[in-house]
Amino acid sequence: MEATARDVRAQGGDVAIAEADVTDTVALGTAADGIIAQLGPVDVWINCAGTGIYGRFDDVRENEFQRVTDVTYHGTVNGTRIALRHMRARGQGSIVNVCSAIAFHGVPLLSSYAGAKGAVRAFTQAIRGELRLEKSHVRICSVFPAAMNTPFFSHALSHMGWPARPAKPIYQPEVAAEGIWLASRGNHSELFITGTTELFSLATRFMPGVIGWCVSQLGMERQLTRDQRAVELCEPTLFHPSDRVRGGRGPFNHQARGWSLQVWMLGMRLKIFARIKQILRMKPEG
Repeated sequence: MEATARDVRAQGGDVAIAEADVTDTVALGTAADGIIAQLGPVDVWINCAGTGIYGRFDDVRENEFQRVTDVTYHGTVNGTRIALRHMRARGQGSIVNVCSAIAFHGVPLLSSYAGAKGAVRAFTQAIRGELRLEKSHVRICSVFPAAMNTPFFSHALSHMGWPARPAKPIYQPEVAAEGIWLASRGNHSELFITGTTELFSLATRFMPGVIGWCVSQLGMERQLTRDQRAVELCEPTLFHPSDRVRGGRGPFNHQARGWSLQVWMLGMRLKIFARIKQILRMKPEG
């Protein structure tokens, strides 16, 4: 976080950081209060904390499964609760819950993470409905990235004998970051980050049997890596944070795409709509 703060300051931005376990609501609320005291009211809140375990369901211990659920799902619930506490008072704000393409169809060897992300999607839909009933101006959106080259795979606990790797196609985390920013600026209920995710969502809806068979073929060998770089960076952080300073990218740079046509088109649409609004607000001369 300190390294990230230095990057923000180098770009001329104001930054405040605070550390808290997202499963601890009191600690998370205290951290949020500290940041608000330095930077002012919350305009955008992003729930992105998540952790995972790769392995057969029978090989995953109960406390491990529970921890993934607590961080990935309950952490999002806790963050949403605190964000709403601040945003409702002002009658504005945007919450972005980072979900996953896995929410549309679970993947073998990732049962805890798949269950948590499926819950995040349904939870966000329910809260969105409540805000509509209240006629609130607070917005909440789920975003669905494809496989991203982040340190998630280095931090995930693996019962496969080797570190985990993402399924192709893989994208760089900057693609996800841009999609999250677009979600915070727009009025989306759900936003697909990359066309891969949107196609996967449509396929699970209209060809569930075919997709189910395809996903079942993702056995252990296709979800692990023996790459030396990935092995060196492997550091499971299920119960303890990392002691290393890492960048935003994982060890799969050579396979990751640096842009997405889908995200670019979303960005262009946002710019066009913003320009139209600006023109409509302009007063005619004379």
